[in-house]
Amino acid sequence: MTVEEKLIPRMKDLIIDSFMSVRHKMNPNRRKNCFELFGFDFLVDEDFRVWLIEINTNPFLGTPNKEMTKLVPEMINDMCKIVIDPILKPQVEPENPD
Repeated sequence: MTVEEKLIPRMKDLIIDSFMSVRHKMNPNRRKNCFELFGFDFLVDEDFRVWLIEINTNPFLGTPNKEMTKLVPEMINDMCKIVIDPILKPQVEPENPD
């Protein structure tokens, strides 16, 4: 089992638990077709245990390094596919820039 295979399921569990803990407070006005992007900060200790540090309602979307320059636009594109495309179907499929 790779490190990612061990860490990612735990991160997903922590994210799900976080949302479940506030599910009754989210979208109290029951607005349709709205979404919010959250930033989850994790720490991985020397024993590869995952700890949730904080959840941001205004996550930093800057690209301070080469990895983030690729990752952030991909994340934004994936987010749009999940939350916008089902509501406003794209007229044409966007070209892949790669």
